[in-house]
Amino acid sequence: MSSHITKAVIPAAGLGTRFLPATKAMPKEMLPVVDKPAIQYVVEEAVRNGLTDVLMITGRNKNALENHFDNAPELESALRQKGDSSRLASVEQSTDLADMHYVRQGEPRGLGHAVLRSKMHVGNESFAVLLGDDLIDERDNILGPMIAAHDAHHASVVALMEVPRDMTDHYGIATIDDIGEGDVVRIVDLVEKPDPKDAPSNLAVIGRYVLRPEIYGILENTEPGKGNEIQLTDALRHMATNNIAGGVLGIVFRGRRYDTGDKLDYIKAIVRLALQRPDLGPALENWLDDEAHRRP
Repeated sequence: MSSHITKAVIPAAGLGTRFLPATKAMPKEMLPVVDKPAIQYVVEEAVRNGLTDVLMITGRNKNALENHFDNAPELESALRQKGDSSRLASVEQSTDLADMHYVRQGEPRGLGHAVLRSKMHVGNESFAVLLGDDLIDERDNILGPMIAAHDAHHASVVALMEVPRDMTDHYGIATIDDIGEGDVVRIVDLVEKPDPKDAPSNLAVIGRYVLRPEIYGILENTEPGKGNEIQLTDALRHMATNNIAGGVLGIVFRGRRYDTGDKLDYIKAIVRLALQRPDLGPALENWLDDEAHRRP
């Protein structure tokens, strides 16, 4: 991919309360999806799209994230001595994926605040934000088209996805204008987690963003909103409605996306990704067929 964007910011400071007690001592981002932690899929997505400089926004008790992407000399030595080249390669892969950096969010004050904590690292460059909870199926790339739209229009870009009307209070919801470019649309307005009866559409902002650096100045002046947190949606709304730095575009995503912060979606992600694997897929598919026939 030819683009000047090389930096990805991954907010990963949340407490993971929806997965307690599993996340009492383990970061939610480290929960395994088949045989890799969820966060590794997100970093791999960034790298596939040319984003090799990755800043993770972390919090207390998140040391496992740093350890996962660091060398593990004792483990690597033991695998090497056993001649277990396959497992050794899988361990070394996470170490060599990207140029990894970390900063703590400190006080948890919302996604907008987490993104603002990346300012010193990113500087005056456009960058991508990938939420650690959102896992995009490798077969359905959205980040690449978002970077291309940013480069073509010199605007910030968000990923949009249709959601059921009764779920609009879980997302930032967009009002759009068609600009004659298929799934690329212009964002006219955004509202954070509206009541379903007040939602302007069912197009939700999902966890992928390509942002111009002007977002930082807006975030610095964004008052706390819903939940008394600094909302990234509010800053993007200001950018969109005032056409700052090219405004904000959206790309409607129609592929497979899993919210690994949701228990049911987490299970779906494991099953669907395992079905793709030649070492697991056939046996798992047979087992699922058997289970389906056994159900009353």
